[in-house]
Amino acid sequence: MSATQRAGWSRLPLRAAAFVALTCATILGVSGWREWAAREAVLKGAETEMANVARSQIQHAEDSLDLLDSGVVGVVSRLEMDGAGSATIAKLRTLLDVREKAIPRIHSLAIIDDQGNWLTSSGTVSSTFSDDAFFRHHQLSPKREPHVGRPVKSLLDGEWVVTLSRRFNKPDGSFGGVVLATISSKYLSHFYEQFEIGRNSSVTLAHGDGLIVARAPNDEEFVGHNVADKPLFREPSLQRPSGAYHFKSPLDGAERVSVFNRSSRFPLLLLVTVDKDELLAPWRAAAISRMLYAVALVMLIAIIGAVLVRQLQRGQRMAAALVEKEAHFRLLAEGSSDMVTRIGLDERLRYVSPSSVRIVGWRPNQLIGTPALAGINPEDLPDVQAIVDAMKRGEKEEARLIYRNSHRQNGEIWLESTMQVTRKDNGRVDGVVAISRDITEHKKLETRLETLAIEDSLTGLANRRGFDERLKEEWARAYRDRSSLALLMIDVDHFKAYNDEYGHPAGDACLRLIAGIIAAEAQRAGDLAARYGGEEFAILLPNIDAAGCALIGERIRSAIHAAGLVHSTNLAAGCVTASVGGATCRPALERTAGVASLVEAADRALYAAKDAGRDRLMMSGEVVNLLPKASGQ
Repeated sequence: MSATQRAGWSRLPLRAAAFVALTCATILGVSGWREWAAREAVLKGAETEMANVARSQIQHAEDSLDLLDSGVVGVVSRLEMDGAGSATIAKLRTLLDVREKAIPRIHSLAIIDDQGNWLTSSGTVSSTFSDDAFFRHHQLSPKREPHVGRPVKSLLDGEWVVTLSRRFNKPDGSFGGVVLATISSKYLSHFYEQFEIGRNSSVTLAHGDGLIVARAPNDEEFVGHNVADKPLFREPSLQRPSGAYHFKSPLDGAERVSVFNRSSRFPLLLLVTVDKDELLAPWRAAAISRMLYAVALVMLIAIIGAVLVRQLQRGQRMAAALVEKEAHFRLLAEGSSDMVTRIGLDERLRYVSPSSVRIVGWRPNQLIGTPALAGINPEDLPDVQAIVDAMKRGEKEEARLIYRNSHRQNGEIWLESTMQVTRKDNGRVDGVVAISRDITEHKKLETRLETLAIEDSLTGLANRRGFDERLKEEWARAYRDRSSLALLMIDVDHFKAYNDEYGHPAGDACLRLIAGIIAAEAQRAGDLAARYGGEEFAILLPNIDAAGCALIGERIRSAIHAAGLVHSTNLAAGCVTASVGGATCRPALERTAGVASLVEAADRALYAAKDAGRDRLMMSGEVVNLLPKASGQ
């Protein structure tokens, strides 16, 4: 061996040592950087998951308040239409009791007069609210929108409650009082306890001014606690609709990772927090294991110099991280009562959670690979398709949709879906995640409330509001079709005397009997029988001439007389009778007239029938001239 060769061999250990040292330092440095990045990824992933939880829970709070408000709107409408008399209050007391028992999230419902006196409620407490903030708000403000007040302790049972109230007016437009509905803090806390976020996690709902409304775990000492002086309410950087931040909890002193979401419609803030140590514990244990493994790998490289082993281990760690991330997603999705789906860019389902069996009646393995929009009602499909297309193009990050969808056994149901775009590491859209829930019962309740708003509760006929809306529609239709429109006004003769003689229950029974007679004559699809007010009824008859109108009016009058309901104070007949006034017109020929003119004409005919001795039909003319010049007719 030459001197040159020996020199090369002597330098080889040094070169190898330098190479190994450089390689080991590089491996250790890269491993440390990766673990720090993994730590940040765990925190970021937790923030994303908590943001989804916060969005769903603040949506639940908004939906709960919307449900309360829909009931309050119905009560306000009834009060403004029927007045706040004792009879109306008695009817509403029964309605409020039924609604409270039927809807668990409603804690109480109450009606308060313009002096702050508690007229009726689902409970039995009697008090005055004239000094309460929500009462003063409505007393001083003419606005009609709902008011969500600060949480207070209920006078019924001492529970903390959130109040939602609306003002109702007297007939002259002045302040008539307040309809108040409340949700219990315990109900909200119990709902939040259903979410498995972490052992030391918490979900807090606070009023906009910092007063805690509900908290899960439901620790009574926190409800009603004011945190308005904390950074979440003071720091300008946190006064945005939603976000995440790390802080030391003012309630229990623990380091927390939190996500907040402010309601865009109500003064509410939802805060989801997780104990930082608990959140990072799995990562910390895994990081220690991985670093020990890296040290062992470095030692192995020092011994055998096998770069391939290092590359193989890095690949294994990356695969483990991906599997762990997928496992976290599946754990959250499969533990949810809502159906979680992942939709690819080809609009086919890539993942479906087990809740699909309950939501749509199909198992996940039956849905994966099928078109995601296949079951949507054809009328709703274009709107849903447009939203999905916009999300695939990256024009929308998230969306909330309500649509009809087929169910395997139950026909058609209503679904509410919250959709979120997912992206690859390079920022390109790779699909959509959708969280869907069945809201069929909620839609049925909405439909029922809409029906109650236009139906008279005593007779089952349309009420004044429903009559006015239909009259406008039929007037417009008759104008377009150049057809006729007729109206009969029916008034029970001496009804006040009947009530005084036989009592209000008998009076109500009388009105129901007459309503049945009138409804029996509304035989065509366009006919409408309505209770116009008190003992006065109306029947709208589209596309009929004066003779036909008079024939129907006479049948109604005769049927009421023939019913033979004894009325001793009606000396002329000795039984219940009614006066009927009728009018017909052709809107296309009366261009300067309006719907009120037809009502006035029928009303004048009704009063003419009364003046002529009652228990008779009077028509304003075969073709009513509704122009002002005919007002003396």
